[in-house]
Amino acid sequence: MKVFVAGATGAIGRPLVRRLVAAGHEVTGTSRTPARAAEVAAAGATGVVCDALDPAGLTAAVTRAAPEVVINQLTSLPAKYEPRRKGFFTANDRLRVEGGRNLIAAAAAAGARRMIAQSIAFLYAPIGDAVKVEEDPVATGPGSAAALTLERMTLEDGRFEPVVLRYGLLYGPGTWYAPEGHLGRQVAQRRLPLVGAATGIMSFVAVDDAAAATVAALERGRGIYNVVDDDPAPMSQWLPGFAAALKAPPPRRVPAWLARLAVGRQVVDAALNGRGASNSRARRELGWAPAHPSWRQGFAAAAAVPAVV
Repeated sequence: MKVFVAGATGAIGRPLVRRLVAAGHEVTGTSRTPARAAEVAAAGATGVVCDALDPAGLTAAVTRAAPEVVINQLTSLPAKYEPRRKGFFTANDRLRVEGGRNLIAAAAAAGARRMIAQSIAFLYAPIGDAVKVEEDPVATGPGSAAALTLERMTLEDGRFEPVVLRYGLLYGPGTWYAPEGHLGRQVAQRRLPLVGAATGIMSFVAVDDAAAATVAALERGRGIYNVVDDDPAPMSQWLPGFAAALKAPPPRRVPAWLARLAVGRQVVDAALNGRGASNSRARRELGWAPAHPSWRQGFAAAAAVPAVV
């Protein structure tokens, strides 16, 4: 089928385009620069230079491609994970909301029958069960507002079949958790500590598994799906495991009050009270299962992958 991938050169976009092409789909992928669009073409797809914040240009690109399915993988995240820095999420939030709105309008104008949108699985309210399903309450603070707005726009539009994929924390090439990524380097230098009791639960997913789930959603499912591995775990487990995979020294531990001064309340709250997510619906309805069922093996496998330039 004809598939349009907005954000084709991001962490998920790259393996996604490769998988789509390998499966025989006719793929058009966007990037904001000619060099990146050439990478899309080198993968066997049609690469187009396009800015999702330019509604006319985006609509022209999508209409020209005439896709049956439009996939929103638009992100604009800084290379360094510094959430306390002013404006850290501004560009990404704008791309989610404004770019997402433009892409929805373009998909409708092109007559696409299905829209798949990227969201996040670490937005659940820190109450109740440690592992959440898609119906559970979500947090409504600034960290999740843009993702929830995009979800709502996608699900409520009514002009196409909507699918929202709530990806877990991504690891592997092109992510903060890659060995050469910002958090990978921080761990190697013992600069990412355990916070207090480090009891917050987190759910991870390898980028290639995230791409595989997205391909599975081309013709299956409707609504919201958590795309995570099988092993939600507290920071007290996954961070030492990540350090071991990188052959780095064990992480230090700092009190929560000190961590709040250094990185802010949002990060500390996640480290202490975060909730994981269940992938049972994605397994059941999308027919998807992660090739890396646990970060325990996945971190080590990702550490062996050459860096993405």
